[in-house]
Amino acid sequence: MKPINWINHRFLPILSPLIAITSALMVGAILIIFAGANPITAYTALFQESLANYFGFGNTLTKMTPLLFTSLGVLVALKAGQFNIGGEGQIYLGALGSALIGLYVQELPAIIHIPLALFAGFTFGAVWGWIPGYLKAVRGVNEVITTLLLNYIAVNLVSYLVQNPLKAPAAPSPYSPLIAKSAQLPIILPGSLAHTGIILALIAAIILWVLLGRSPLGYQITAVGLNPIAARYAGMSVERTIMLVMALAGGLAGLAGASEVMGLKYRIFEQVSPGYGFDAIAIALLSRGNIGGVVLTSLFFAALRSGANVMQRSAGVPVTVVYAIQGLTVLFIAISLAIETQRKAEA
Repeated sequence: MKPINWINHRFLPILSPLIAITSALMVGAILIIFAGANPITAYTALFQESLANYFGFGNTLTKMTPLLFTSLGVLVALKAGQFNIGGEGQIYLGALGSALIGLYVQELPAIIHIPLALFAGFTFGAVWGWIPGYLKAVRGVNEVITTLLLNYIAVNLVSYLVQNPLKAPAAPSPYSPLIAKSAQLPIILPGSLAHTGIILALIAAIILWVLLGRSPLGYQITAVGLNPIAARYAGMSVERTIMLVMALAGGLAGLAGASEVMGLKYRIFEQVSPGYGFDAIAIALLSRGNIGGVVLTSLFFAALRSGANVMQRSAGVPVTVVYAIQGLTVLFIAISLAIETQRKAEA
């Protein structure tokens, strides 16, 4: 029995998401059949376009960038026992910060302008994440409530700004002027939308993996998440750790917003994110605290988004089926977590 237990603990973070995704695709196939289409044709079109096609893969990497940044932010908060559902608002604030630098700081070389705009995006997102961290650590206010409410404030703040002071002259809809060319992220796949933001997101994943698994700070974050009382008894500052991880989570989501402005749209629109902040919650839960799992699941969700329209055109399957598959994936991983928790309680 020991080898089996070792295998379960060793590979559970990888097997659980795979089983959840496979189960969701199987149920999704039934939905596709009900829609009057062939699931093999539909899935072939979806994944061939998003992963095997040059331009489609570039689009997948573009969508993966904000998903990966934001889900890393959700994951680091979860490591400290904090449930950050404010990624959407933090994306908006990060986009605002980078857009302000791109619009109003001029005549800088790209080697300075790009890092400065990224830093502004990180800082704006970090401040937006620190606020609920402070309220939780110092005032005891539930972070779920504050992060949720701050989402609405951020979205409406950006909406007001792009409709008024930041609106481009004679713009037919709310959006800002183009940011400076020196603040735009370079394209990594010529002719596609893929930009260097995905490289930065993967670097962030590696740094976070080292931080959480190979540093004293990572040990402190994990200790606070597992048992804050014991961590405080060991001399760790629980309050400071909570504020730190929430700021870090917000900063990572802020980079997601910055990458959308600097690498894709080159301006800030009223709708910065199509829901990346909420998808990131599902991705972080699916990964079960594993950085590699976050990367792979971000790729999967990005591929679904990238190939959805092609699947609709090629196989006649509504795009809503893709969102159903995402929801089913979360449902199946939640079931597996509930079963695992029950087994631990019985043991």
